Amino acid sequence: MKSNFLLTFIFVFGVTLLAQSQSINFNSSIWGTLSKVTYKIGKDEYGELYIPVFGEDVKKLEGKEVVIPGYIIPFDGMFKPDHIIISSLPLSECFFCGSGGPETVMDVFLKEPVKYTSNPIKIRGILTLNDKDPDQMMYILKDAKFDGLAF
Repeated sequence: MKSNFLLTFIFVFGVTLLAQSQSINFNSSIWGTLSKVTYKIGKDEYGELYIPVFGEDVKKLEGKEVVIPGYIIPFDGMFKPDHIIISSLPLSECFFCGSGGPETVMDVFLKEPVKYTSNPIKIRGILTLNDKDPDQMMYILKDAKFDGLAF
């Protein structure tokens, strides 16, 4: 009985460490560059809002093809295979459900639909920076395609 508990504990602990290491790897990739953003406070008809101010390293990526590793985040109560949100963090830690900031997620518009998976994936596409439309993410990947599993 003790050995089953110990094996279960080791397995759960190992899976947790693996998930954490995947997030760390993502932060050292392009996500690390995308985190170089600050915010200024603006106003619209509804009140105050935070407007992203992109760092120079981020601005250099605009309009270029990039490969983004991450997790698919379901939204609007369902998965949409040609418009997804990808996060540098797993669902439990992402911007919508956990402690991640808005710089850890991006809108992705795919050329071809992709099947949902909870495994980390890679997406290739053209990066667009958004500091104008508060109804969209600050990072948008256009003409994107699935580029395989991240690990």
